[in-house]
Amino acid sequence: MLEGDAIFATQIGRNMEIYVDDMLVKGKVRTDYLENLRETFEQLRKSKLRTNLDKCSFGVTSGKFLGYMIHK
Repeated sequence: MLEGDAIFATQIGRNMEIYVDDMLVKGKVRTDYLENLRETFEQLRKSKLRTNLDKCSFGVTSGKFLGYMIHK
């Protein structure tokens, strides 16, 4: 199991997808999305991991992930 898989085991497939060092946090409605982000940042903090904010996008309904266009 990869480190990210272990850290986010309760979220992967439920409200998050991870591939190598790319992460996608999702939610069906805005309130779910915000709660899922909170959970993600809590796990990052507990694991003493950081994000590169220059590479982050928040609250978008479509965008490129792993070279594919995804949308709501």
